Amino acid sequence: MRLHAAGAVALALVAPAMALANRSSPLVVGLAALLFLAGSLAERGEGRGASPLRFLAGPLSTPLGLAVLAFLGWSVASLAWSPFPVLWGRVLTEFLPTLASAFILARLAPARLPGWALPLAAILLAASCLYMAGSLALALAPQIWLGQRAALFLFNRPLLTVLLLAGPLAAFLALRGSRILALALLAVAAFAILRSISGAAALGLLAGCAMFAVGRLLPRPAALAVAALVLALAFILAPVEGDILHRAMPEAAHERLTQSSSRARVAIAQSFGAAVAQAPWIGSGYGMSARFAEVPAAQVLEPEMRAMLAVGHPHNSFLQIWAELGLVGAVLGALVGFLALRAAAALPRLLFATALGVFGAMVAVMFVEHGAWQGWWTAGCGAAITWLRAAWAARPAQDNA
Repeated sequence: MRLHAAGAVALALVAPAMALANRSSPLVVGLAALLFLAGSLAERGEGRGASPLRFLAGPLSTPLGLAVLAFLGWSVASLAWSPFPVLWGRVLTEFLPTLASAFILARLAPARLPGWALPLAAILLAASCLYMAGSLALALAPQIWLGQRAALFLFNRPLLTVLLLAGPLAAFLALRGSRILALALLAVAAFAILRSISGAAALGLLAGCAMFAVGRLLPRPAALAVAALVLALAFILAPVEGDILHRAMPEAAHERLTQSSSRARVAIAQSFGAAVAQAPWIGSGYGMSARFAEVPAAQVLEPEMRAMLAVGHPHNSFLQIWAELGLVGAVLGALVGFLALRAAAALPRLLFATALGVFGAMVAVMFVEHGAWQGWWTAGCGAAITWLRAAWAARPAQDNA
């Protein structure tokens, strides 16, 4: 069907669209989701296939679906104590439509992707990586020619999207018998990431490789235990991250990490951690990080700490969940992660290891980088899950390797 083919093209365009416009993935993923939904509704209208709406509603009654709904429900409920309701609504209206689009895409696209969608996506992702690496090597000359902003961090978001997509696409290629092409795609993606200034992408690459090895080499229960421990530690350590780093990081480490503004990041983490201690149970309200210096929990802090709260978010999604949604939000968020890991346990070995690799990269990036509710990150995660599910749907019936 033409609508499905157009949706497949849109899905394949996520990486190059981000390379050209580094906040574009919510729009591209949203378009892809609408095209697959329209195609599925057209199929239903012609008497072919089950109801897509019923198919979409099915997962919401599973433990994972109920946990996600509970987390979203708590986020909505926090309006009752949010000091800035307009900000609450503005952040939620960016996050929720992107999350819905990612969910629709991950549910409807995998079984409807044409055979050419995988090679197209792999080629476009590799071309995007070469474009970004080449632009960096040329001191961003292409961006200057195009009249874009010439800043070295311009490709940080696109390369974090590449980090999410490269593993699932490579695993899909390997399952199709194209192992050499899969390795080449991973090599190109790693080259672009390491060529950039994005420390978060490099850390995510390292963590993703480590978790892939865990999933590939350890027995499945042991691999799941390692992944669950990583997630638990991310939530447990988030409120005290700043204090730990303040005591543990030597001055020499800060000197080597000047490009990453490590001193400021430690101070920001300390400030948000101190604010968490003032509202530990229910937090200060969803989306409040953008004006966190003004929330009631921040008013008892020292002036220098309140100044660090004005950055907009703590550069740690787990800490942001604690600060905005409290212990309840952290428990619900962790529950979503644990149940997602349990769902990944049903995948064949290669896809299971790939899912753990993507999980490791996500956790590493979320612990050091962007705000929790940014649409481009949610869209990238949704696209990565879509390709993982597509690889699972297309695998040979006897393949459990």
